[in-house]
Amino acid sequence: MTSAADPAKPRREEVEVKLPCEDPEAVRGKLRDLGASLKSVLHFESNELYDDAEGRLRSAGQALRLRREGEAGGQGILTYKGAARFEGGIKTREERETRVTDPEEAEAILRALGFVRRFRYEKRREEWTLEECAVALDETPIGNFVEVEGSPVAIRRCVAALELDFSRAIPYTYARLYADRRKEDPTLPGDMIFTRPG
Repeated sequence: MTSAADPAKPRREEVEVKLPCEDPEAVRGKLRDLGASLKSVLHFESNELYDDAEGRLRSAGQALRLRREGEAGGQGILTYKGAARFEGGIKTREERETRVTDPEEAEAILRALGFVRRFRYEKRREEWTLEECAVALDETPIGNFVEVEGSPVAIRRCVAALELDFSRAIPYTYARLYADRRKEDPTLPGDMIFTRPG
C-alpha cells in the first residue's frame, strides 16, 4: 500500500487560468453549444483561509483553506495549496484536498493546531466539464470570473473555444484581488462577502 507521503507518488497539481467575465450568460450559452456537461448548478461557497500567528503560510505563498458548501455549510473541503508558478498565463501549484463531513469540527482541529482564520471570501459557483477541462463560472462580490482547469494545452484550446481573451489571464487569488480592491476602496469590509439585506 502506497503512503500518501510516499515521495514516489506523483504530486497533485492545480493547473488553471482565471479570466474576468463580463457576461457569464454568454459563456454559459457557449458551453451548452459546445456540448459541455453541467457538473454542478450555481451554488454558494464560503471559503476561509487559515494561517499561524506569524503568517508563515502566506509568506511562503501557501494556503490552507476550509470551504463550506451551501448556505447552511453542512459539507466542506479542506485544501492545502503550495506556492504558485505563473507561466504563459497559466498558474500551477501543488494542491491537496479532502472532503470533510463536519466543517465546524475541522475548524476546531485547525484552531487546536494553532491556525486562525485570516480571511473569508464568498462566491457563487457553477461547474462544467468541457472535454478535458473543468470550467467554473464564479460570481463574487468583486465581479464575475471564469476559471479553466486542465493541462496547459487543453486550457488554451478551451479558452479559445469559449472565445475568451487569454491575454487577460489573472495570476492572483481572490484574496489578493480583494486586497487590491480594498486599497482602492478602504470602506469595503475586511472579508469578501456578499452584501446582505438589513
